[in-house]
Formats: sequence, structure tokens, C-alpha cells
Amino acid sequence: MIYPRIIAHRCGGALTPENTLAGLRLAARLGCRGVEFDAMLAADGVPVLIHDETLERTTAGRGAVADMSSAQLARLDAGGRHHPAFAVEPVPTLDEALQLCAALGLWANVEIKPSAGREAETGRVVARHAAAATGKLLLSSFSSAALCAAAAEAAQLPRAILVEAIPPDWRERVAAAGALAVHSAARALTAEALAAVRAAGLPLACYTVNRRDDAARLFAMGVSAVFTDRPDLWPAAEM
Repeated sequence: MIYPRIIAHRCGGALTPENTLAGLRLAARLGCRGVEFDAMLAADGVPVLIHDETLERTTAGRGAVADMSSAQLARLDAGGRHHPAFAVEPVPTLDEALQLCAALGLWANVEIKPSAGREAETGRVVARHAAAATGKLLLSSFSSAALCAAAAEAAQLPRAILVEAIPPDWRERVAAAGALAVHSAARALTAEALAAVRAAGLPLACYTVNRRDDAARLFAMGVSAVFTDRPDLWPAAEM
């Protein structure tokens, strides 16, 4: 699997409100070839882009994402907390984000982010919507149940297991999900774990890397890609 080297974390990183279409547009303008964002189910079963199970940190709303319909979420201000200039940004649906990625030529890592108790359901629904998209994408998740459900729903979509430190049973997790890659926290990565993953023929991507020197060190070790909140630190030619 070929990864873009520099992947904009949560659409646009620290430069725009996270998980918004504004982030995708800015990532493309900066020359990013790849973006990452989170997909969670609204109350009506529609996957939307949001990281937290609750609304307060990133939107003007209150309460649980799972208690609101996608139409209600779309009416919330999902940008003003980042900067008043983004106050009209809504919570987008996964379909809207994937359509924009295809139009902009962006590779997308869709992180399946289930709310509690909806792991398998979220995996199935996100995979179904992703399978209908026309752009290049990959599914990942911290939830083994969500990732395995996604594999059962759309086996043709590439998948990656998502972990903090690479666990002793990573091979079993990869096999269970039919995964083709591993994503891990940069701060927890060891040379030994990276060597084992690479020896198995799998790419490894690291999050969240916000310094060029840290990224250079990871690339020198053999990491395939980094997720960053600061895609503006790299010229387009290096992405």
C-alpha cells in the first residue's frame, strides 16, 4: 500500500476547525495528498465527521452526538470555537467529506470512531458508505469490533489497525481485521516494533507528528507516513 507521506490530521490539523470541509479545502490548497478524519454515527444512523462522543469541545451544541440526528448536527456551528472566521462551518456527513475528497483528489483515511455500544454497527455503516465513494481511501479504528465489522461489510476496502503502543498481539489483530497496515503513536514507537511490522511487509504510519525534525527521524527509521496537525510545515513537493 502506498501512503501519502504527510497526512493532515482531522482534515486540516490545527489550521482549521477539525473534521470539517474547510479543513479538507485548506489541506488541498497546501498541497496535501492525504487527509484523516473521524466518522461517528448520528442518532439516525448517518455517519458524520466528529471525534468526541459529546458536542461541547468542537461545536456550539451540547449533549451526545448519538442523541442528535444528522440534520440537527448539520445546523450546529462546528467552527466558531476554533476561530470566529469559521463560525458557519457545519458538522459534515461522511458522504459530503468523501465527495469533496474525490473532487479535490485527496486520499482519505477514515477513522471509524464508534460511540459506546455501537462498535460493530458503526463499522458496518461507515464501510458501506465508504464503499460507495469514488476516491482512494483506507479505513482504520482503535476498535477491533468496528474494524472486523467493516471488513465483513466491504472486504475490498483497505484497512489498518490503530493502536497507541504496538501491542504483543498486533499480528493477531492484523489477521482478524484483514488489515494491510498499522497506525501507532509516534511517542510510543520503538525501533524493534517498527522492524517487526516492516518485516511482516506492512507499512506503518505514526500520529501525531507536529515537528519536521521528528518526522525526518521517523522516516529515517522506516515509517511510511505521519499524521500531522501542521501540514503547513512541509512544502507541497515533500508531501
